[in-house]
Amino acid sequence: MCGRYSLSPEESREIMDIIRQVQGNFKTGEIFPTDPVPVLMEAGEELAPEVMVWGYPGVGGKGRSIINARSETALERPMFRQSVLGRRCVFPTTGFYEWGPASGQKRKYRFQLPGRDRALYLAGLWNDYGGQRRCVILTTAANPSMAGIHDRMPLVLEREQLADWVHSPQAAGELLRRTPPALAYEEVEPSQQLSLF
Repeated sequence: MCGRYSLSPEESREIMDIIRQVQGNFKTGEIFPTDPVPVLMEAGEELAPEVMVWGYPGVGGKGRSIINARSETALERPMFRQSVLGRRCVFPTTGFYEWGPASGQKRKYRFQLPGRDRALYLAGLWNDYGGQRRCVILTTAANPSMAGIHDRMPLVLEREQLADWVHSPQAAGELLRRTPPALAYEEVEPSQQLSLF
């Protein structure tokens, strides 16, 4: 699952270049579900950024937004099928967050590609809901670099796979089944325990 990610232009020239092209309001830093977010999508033969809302409406337009789709079953799910076939996008990020166990309490970890100035691209889908474009992040089984923290992770794309993901249904089908690259991670901050008393 991917419930938060980072969009920090000061950490990546690639991300800064993408953000400069975006028209629309969105925030940077830690990104939450239902935030307006920039995604890369098809623009003729190119990719261009556009701002969408992160999360499809809940079932029947009620309840919590649906922010992730499982890559293994997205083609089988009516909510995602048409998006997989023809409305694919890419979330440009500088990392994502996941919570995992450590000494009996949940800890917050930030995952990113190893090295400096590396944008992290996540495979996504989009759809139009009443004139508002909304998007979800695809997830897959965790690779060894993630498995000790969580059993799921975003479907990470390499820079050279972005155009294939967005433009080619055949390549997209293959990318849905691939194992993401190894990631580096660090503990960000301890999660705060809530108390009712």
